[in-house]
Amino acid sequence: MKYLLLFLLGTNIAFAQGIGIPSKTGGIGFGNLPTFTGVRFNYADKHVEKINGINVTLWKTKNEDDQTGSANGLSIGLPLTYGTADKSGIQLGLLAAGATRDIKGISIGGLATGAGGSAKGVNVGGLGVGAGENLSGINIGGLGVGAGDDISGLNLALLGVGAGNRLRGISLGGLGVGSGDDIVGITVGGLGVGAGENLSGITFGGLGVGAAEKVRGITVGGIGVGAGEELNGLSFAVVGIGAPMIKGIAVASSVGAKDSKAIVIAPAYFQSGEKDYSDDADSDNGTMKGVAISAFNHIRGTQKGVAIGIFNYARKQKGFQIGLLNYVKDNPRGLRLLPFFNFHLKKKTDTN
Repeated sequence: MKYLLLFLLGTNIAFAQGIGIPSKTGGIGFGNLPTFTGVRFNYADKHVEKINGINVTLWKTKNEDDQTGSANGLSIGLPLTYGTADKSGIQLGLLAAGATRDIKGISIGGLATGAGGSAKGVNVGGLGVGAGENLSGINIGGLGVGAGDDISGLNLALLGVGAGNRLRGISLGGLGVGSGDDIVGITVGGLGVGAGENLSGITFGGLGVGAAEKVRGITVGGIGVGAGEELNGLSFAVVGIGAPMIKGIAVASSVGAKDSKAIVIAPAYFQSGEKDYSDDADSDNGTMKGVAISAFNHIRGTQKGVAIGIFNYARKQKGFQIGLLNYVKDNPRGLRLLPFFNFHLKKKTDTN
C-alpha cells in the first residue's frame, strides 16, 4: 500500500507538469506542456509558449496574465477554448472561443467568440462576437457584433452591430447599426443606422438614418434621414429629411435645408434657408438651387431654381415660381403676390 500511494503521488505530480508521448515537446501530450507539437490535452492552459496541432482544453485560468503564447492549428474547448494570448487556425468552443490578444482563422463559440485585441477571419458567436480592437472578415453574432476600434467585412447580428471607430463592408443589425466614426458600404438597421462622423454607401434604417457630418449615397429612412453637415445622393424618408446642405435628390413629406442643390419632392412642406430677423437685404440666409416640388415651398433665403407648388414663397428671387399663389418678397409692391407664376422683377430706381 505504501508503494502504491507513492506511485499515485508521483503520477499526479508528473501530470501536473505534463506528460508527452514520446516526448514532452511532441506526439500526444497530457497536462500543461508549454511547448508542444501534436495532440495535447489540458485542463487549463497556463504560461504557454507555443502549441502546434490539436489542443483540447476544459477551462481557463482566472488570471489573464497567465494566458500567454500561441496556439496554432485546431483548438477545442470543452467548454472553453481560452488560455493563450494568440490563436490561429480553427477555434471551437462549446461555450466560448477566444484569446486575450488576437485570433485568426475560423472561430466558433456556442455562446460567444472574442479577442482582447483583434479577430480576423470567420467569427461566429451564439450570442455575440467581440474584439477589443479590430474585427474583420465574416462576423456573425446571435445578438450582437462589436469592436472597440474598426469592423470590416460581412457583419450580421439579430440586435446590433457597433464599432468604436470605423465600420466598413456589409452590415445588418436587427435593431441597429452604428459607429463612432465613419460607416462605408451596405448598411441595414432594423430600427436605425447612425455614424459619429460620415456615412457612405447604400443605407437603410427602419426608423431613421443619421450622421454627425456627411451622408452620401442611397439613403432610406423609414421616418427620417438627417446629416449634421451635408446630405448628398438619393435620399428617401416617409416623414422628414434635413441637413444644412442637401445635394442630389431628396424625397420625403417634409424636407429642410439651409442650402440646397437638389431635386426636392416634399408633398407637404419644403423649407430652404433659416429664419432671419435682420432687415439686411444682402444677408446670406441660404440659397436654393435646383427644383423643389411641394405644397408649400418656403424659401427664406435666395431662390435661384424653380419652385413648383400650391403656394411658393421666396425672400429673394433669382429663379422662377409656378403655383396657385406665388410670393417674392423683394419684388416691387403690387408684384410680390401673383397667381400661377412669379419671378424676380427689378424695382424702379430713384432718379431724383
